[in-house]
Amino acid sequence: MAPRNILLLHCHDLGRFLGCYGVTTVRTPALDTFAADAALFERAFAVAPHCSPARSALFTGTYPQRNGVLGLTHSPFDWDLADPATHVGNRLRGAGYRTELIGVHHESRVLADEVVAARLGFDRVCTDTDRDTVVANAVGAIARSRDDDRPFYLQVGFHEPHRTASESDPVGVMGFLAPGVVPDDRAGTTVPPYLRDDEGARIEIAELQGAVGALDDGVARILTELDASGLADSTIVVFTTDHGLALPGAKCTLYDAGLEVALMIRVPGRPGWGGTRVSGLASHIDILPTLFELIGIPGEEFSGTSLVAAVEPSAPTETQIFGQLSFHTYYDPKRSIRTDGHKLIANFSASPRAMDPTQSWNHRSTPAVLQGRSTGASQPLELYDLVADPLERHDLSRDPGAASELGVLAAALLGWMEQQQDPLLVPSAVDPRHDLSLALLRQAAAAQYGSGRTGAPPYDHPATTRTVPAGTSREQDNS
Repeated sequence: MAPRNILLLHCHDLGRFLGCYGVTTVRTPALDTFAADAALFERAFAVAPHCSPARSALFTGTYPQRNGVLGLTHSPFDWDLADPATHVGNRLRGAGYRTELIGVHHESRVLADEVVAARLGFDRVCTDTDRDTVVANAVGAIARSRDDDRPFYLQVGFHEPHRTASESDPVGVMGFLAPGVVPDDRAGTTVPPYLRDDEGARIEIAELQGAVGALDDGVARILTELDASGLADSTIVVFTTDHGLALPGAKCTLYDAGLEVALMIRVPGRPGWGGTRVSGLASHIDILPTLFELIGIPGEEFSGTSLVAAVEPSAPTETQIFGQLSFHTYYDPKRSIRTDGHKLIANFSASPRAMDPTQSWNHRSTPAVLQGRSTGASQPLELYDLVADPLERHDLSRDPGAASELGVLAAALLGWMEQQQDPLLVPSAVDPRHDLSLALLRQAAAAQYGSGRTGAPPYDHPATTRTVPAGTSREQDNS
């Protein structure tokens, strides 16, 4: 019998910082063992590098421009789903599923548990994020499922390894030491290549490794209960995170380090889903279409593409991955497109090159490449050759030899923005930089395709077509 239950495990700020993704100094035996029995997607990405917009896409199968969550859903930001009926809880409850949400809820307006349950279609909701409470509630939910004839959808969110205030933190620093978390450098530390490998970074990474280990222990206890319940053979299990690590140059940026996510899906009894590593591109937007295909429920309203074809019979599905940032702690509108070989980022404001994700006044880890004494202003466009430059350090947007690639990606990005009815396509009444970035995108696309070409991507929206004023430089930097 094909599996019909769904256990979706997710966490904060993990990126791909796991043993099964090649990080040898972090202790994640449960997730490594799970990965060996699942399809592991080596190049999966979030649609946004911060919590709520990333989760809104994951749990609705639609981009934030469509689902309404362009920023954080807790006070004082208070973004919310435009239509809570689109949440997977409502969709599956309507299909006869018993539904339960445990732990982190950050994809719609943060309200009382009973209100969240009624809005999103859950029979039960408990948003206490203490790790042991999350585990106990998940174990209880699995135990209740043994005596229920309905299939279940169980959504379990861990807080770890999010940064958390601790009495152990130095003044001005928020580290990774949630209650019960201790630093772990027993096997050394793995400092990501986009950070300077110095004492401050190693102290921070040791804390991170301890937090990831605490997450792994919680996952282990839930999966052990699933096995003991006799329900493992009828349950699809998904593990993922919202976005990249909460480190400088990762979270809150559209570089790969900010958008990369772990993604593993175990499908019992389905050929090709055990011990498989999938190298093609995948996006969070693809997870719900995949699950709905696996359980045999139509899902025509999703924006993504099912990954079943990427595993059975291992054929590529996604060729373009889109990313975005609008509001986090401040307005910093960006959009990106990534292919196998290149990435284009459009920065619609002159905000700093990278928003700070550390929640700290003082920093222990710093970027590997620092230009000048300040973060400086971002450039209107950034183009990277991901094969030759995987750390995205050498911007090719002004290189004449890359003009063709820039034009192709600009047209595709603008076409996607048109499709999603992106509000950034409307000229700004207050920010010339917004209009400059939009104009440069359109000019790059027009140079590649010609504005009159039949069937060209929809980059020539009349409300936003402009020319760049004479003398304007894309290299201006107010640092």
